[in-house]
Amino acid sequence: MTSNNSENTPPPDWDVFAQWDRHYVWHAFTQMQDYEPLMIESAKGCVLTDVRGNQLIDGVSSVWCNVHGHCHPTINAAITSQLEKVAHVTSLGMSNPITIELARRLAELTPGSLQHTFFSGDGASSVEVGLKMAFQYWHQRENPKPQKNTYIALGSAYHGDTLGSVSVGGVARFHEMFEPLLFNVIRIENPNTYRLPDGVTDQQATQYYLDELEKVLRKHHQQVAAMIIEPLVQGAAGLVMQPAGYLRGVRDLTRKYDVLLIADEVAVGFGRTGTMFACEQENVTPDILCLAKGLTGGYLAMSATIATSEVWEAFLGEGIKTFYHGHTYAGNPLAAAAAMASLDVFEQEQTLANVAIQSKLLSELLNTQLAEHPLVGDIRQRGLLAAVELVADKNSKTPLDPSLNSGSKVCRAARERGVWLRPLRDTLVIMPPLSVSSDQIRTIVDAVAYGLKKL
Repeated sequence: MTSNNSENTPPPDWDVFAQWDRHYVWHAFTQMQDYEPLMIESAKGCVLTDVRGNQLIDGVSSVWCNVHGHCHPTINAAITSQLEKVAHVTSLGMSNPITIELARRLAELTPGSLQHTFFSGDGASSVEVGLKMAFQYWHQRENPKPQKNTYIALGSAYHGDTLGSVSVGGVARFHEMFEPLLFNVIRIENPNTYRLPDGVTDQQATQYYLDELEKVLRKHHQQVAAMIIEPLVQGAAGLVMQPAGYLRGVRDLTRKYDVLLIADEVAVGFGRTGTMFACEQENVTPDILCLAKGLTGGYLAMSATIATSEVWEAFLGEGIKTFYHGHTYAGNPLAAAAAMASLDVFEQEQTLANVAIQSKLLSELLNTQLAEHPLVGDIRQRGLLAAVELVADKNSKTPLDPSLNSGSKVCRAARERGVWLRPLRDTLVIMPPLSVSSDQIRTIVDAVAYGLKKL
């Protein structure tokens, strides 16, 4: 409908499309009363082009999922080739070659003994699968412990928006409305390297947070099925960074107290933090690993919940041991083809090497151009995942008045300089595709600096 292949075809009336967008499309995490349409017609590499021809660097990877840039020829070709074979095959008692290949490749790539992939459609679904998997595991393993029926999760965690994933989530403004529908979770303090508890130094932080976790495990381990964690970085909490060694300590403590560990790498997996998986940085193998977003390079909806053989074997047997869970499009061949091609591109283009180069440049520019601004309280970064937290007072770390919408104002101003960003309130998120160039990194930081000047 939007193409203009004939001289006799009038160009689309984009004002009409904007009206339709406001009326018919209900956008995620958006107050529709205030929504101003931004309609993207095409994209190439790290650049988005809107319907009026304006170009914007995709500074947040289309909300954290694009890996190799848009319209990548290798991924396009893989999807096109698969279209000539079959577009969809159910995973209910049936399979297809490309999805089988993908599951095998994920087993080879992921750390440790993660071998068995259950496919679904998005990050929340992958977490939902992991929660149910952990619960059922304790009921039917060789030495059952059915009393293990609750979970430990971090404060300010975000794991998706289905009811199970919301239950283990901890961002009140997203979830408090649904509290009557949620199951109880044991919530522990989120390990935050910027806002440490009074009297705790940077050097003491890791041990402090692990000691707090051990107190909870010592008291509740007999009823805890699993602990769920976003490894290294809590995404929607504001890109909150965990102290070095915390993840490793969590793995050791969960093993000590016979509790499963679910690692939610939906946001941090596939090279975002500098290694293919964030868990690798502290030599951690979870019992269950949740992946999504970057799995298909940001092309198609697909997620994966990968379990160790120990978990898998508890589901082998007749009748009720079956994992009675499934999604219509789970293991979709088109998505699997995109995922396989994305993994090929990691090797062909040495993507992780570019992440190392651009991460270093990003760090240098953020610290030289933004750190001294009076409203910049903290700059934190892991690989090509960075946050600039704005505060009212640097010394006290007092947050800005939320009603000022300072983060949104900076991002709107950045669009004037050709960069699209989306903040987490007053935390500016910089998370471009992993294929980003040095010039684009400079443009992104310049646009943020410009936005800060406009406040």
